[in-house]
Amino acid sequence: MSVDLIRFIIFVAVLGGLVIGAFSIPALRPYLRKNPLVAFLLGISSGFPLTLLIATMTFWLAKVGIDTATIGFAVALGIPYTLKFLWAPLVDKLPLPFLTSTFGQRRGWLFLIQALLFVSVWQLGASDPKPGDLGLFAVWALITAFLSATQDIVIDAYRIEILEEDEFAHGTAANQFGYRTGNLIAGAGTIYFASNEGLGLGWATAYGLTGFCIIPAIIGALWVGPGKFVDRFEHASGMKPAQWLTEAVVNPFREFLTRHGAFLILGFVLVYKVGDAMGQAMLSPMIVDMGFADLDYVSASKIWGFGALIVGSAMGAPFILWLGMGRALLISGLLMMFSNVMFMILAATGNNYWMLVAAIVTENVTSGIGLTVFTTYLSGLSSIAYTATQFALLSSFAGVGRTFMAGPAGIVADKIGWVGFWGFTVVAAIPGMILLWLLWSKGYVVQSIRQTEAVDEQQLKQPVGAIRIAGFVLVVIGLVGILLWQPLELANHILAISIAVFVAGALLAWKGKAAPAAA
Repeated sequence: MSVDLIRFIIFVAVLGGLVIGAFSIPALRPYLRKNPLVAFLLGISSGFPLTLLIATMTFWLAKVGIDTATIGFAVALGIPYTLKFLWAPLVDKLPLPFLTSTFGQRRGWLFLIQALLFVSVWQLGASDPKPGDLGLFAVWALITAFLSATQDIVIDAYRIEILEEDEFAHGTAANQFGYRTGNLIAGAGTIYFASNEGLGLGWATAYGLTGFCIIPAIIGALWVGPGKFVDRFEHASGMKPAQWLTEAVVNPFREFLTRHGAFLILGFVLVYKVGDAMGQAMLSPMIVDMGFADLDYVSASKIWGFGALIVGSAMGAPFILWLGMGRALLISGLLMMFSNVMFMILAATGNNYWMLVAAIVTENVTSGIGLTVFTTYLSGLSSIAYTATQFALLSSFAGVGRTFMAGPAGIVADKIGWVGFWGFTVVAAIPGMILLWLLWSKGYVVQSIRQTEAVDEQQLKQPVGAIRIAGFVLVVIGLVGILLWQPLELANHILAISIAVFVAGALLAWKGKAAPAAA
C-alpha cells in the first residue's frame, strides 16, 4: 500500500471521526454548521493549485526528462503567493461590472478568477513540456500561480466575512482541512489520473480534471450568500482618483498602523513561530545525519506525523473556545516549545525509531493546534472594512518569520550540535512569548476571536499627508525586498537595505503628521 493511499485513508478517517464526534461532543458541534462547511469547500478550491504547480508539476517535468536545474524555476511560482498583498487592495474594493452587482464583491471576484484559473490549468496541462521547449509551459505556470494567489486573496477575505464569532475557529480549521483535501487531490490524485500505473489518462486530461476543483468553492459561495463585505465605495463615482486610491490602498495600511500597539503586534506576528520554523527547517538534515532508514522517516513523518497534524488542527478550534484567544496563543506557543524539547531528547538518545515517532507526533499535534490558533488570530486582526488587504499583508509578514528568520538554523546546528540546536530553538521562541505577554498586559490581545474594533471613520477621512504616504510606500518596498531576498537569492546588502527601508517607512507612517484639513 502506497504512502499516499495511507495518508488519504488517515485523512478520511480523521474527518469521519470529527463528523461523528460533532454529533455528540458540544465543542466539535460548530464543525457541522453551514458556514464552517462552506469554509471547508472554499479550502478545497484554494488548496489544489499550489500543489498542482509545485509538487505535481515537478514530478511531471522529471518524468519527461527535464533536468533538475531547469525544474528549479518552480521556486519562482511561489512569489505571487508571497507578494499577493500588492494587488489585494484592488481585489478588496474594486467593483466588477455586472458580477459585483449580481453576486456581491467577494463572489463576483471569486467567480471571475475561478473561470480564468480553470482555463489556465487546462492550458498548463495541454502545453506539453519537453526538454528545450518549456516556454509556453512556463508562461501558463506563471499565469496559474498569479490567478491562484489572487483566488487565495478572495477566499481568505470571504471566509473571514462569512464566519460568526462562535464558529470562527472551527471555520478556520475546516478551511485548513479543505486546503489539505485540495492538496491530496492535486498531488496523488492528479498523478493517479495521469500515470500508466493509474488510470493512464495522460497529463493534459489529468490536469484538466483537477481543474474542476474550483466547483466546491462555487457551490459553497452560492449556498452561503455574499457575506459581510463592507462596501465603502457606494459613492465611488463621485470620488476623485486620489481619493479613491487613498481609500483603497493607503487606508488599509493607515488603519492598521495607527492602532494602539500596532508595531508590537507586527513584532509578535514576525517572531511567534520562529522556534518552530527553525526546527522544521533542520529536521530532515538531522534525521539523515543520525542514520535513520528512509522508510523509517517516511512512516514516522508522512504517516504518523500527517495524522497527528490533522488531529492537532481539529483540536485547535475547541482549544480557542475553551481558553480564549490570549490564553490559546500563550499555551499553543508553550506547547510548540515543549515539542522541540522532544527533539532534544531524540538527539541525545540516538537512532531510536519509536522516539522519532514520539517526537514527530508531539511536534505535529502542537503545530496543528498552533496553526489553527495563529491563523484564527491573524484573521481576527483583519478589519472587516479591509479584510482582503490586511489579511494578505499579515500573512505575508508572518512568512518573513518562517523563512528569513529561520535561515540561520543550519549555521547554529553546525556550531553547537543537534542537542544544543534544539535547545536553541526553545530559547528562540521566548521573544514571541515576551511580546505576547506585553500585548496581553496592555490590552492589545483580547480573549474574543475578533481583535479589531469599529473603524474610526473620522480619522480615515482626515488628509493623510505626504510624509505618511511616503512611509506607506517605503513599508511596501522594504517588505517586498525582504520577502524576495531568499527565493531569488539576492545579495545580503539588498536584504540590509530592504530592512532599513522598511523600518524607516514604518516610522514615517507611524509618526508622520497628517496634512492640514482643507478650510
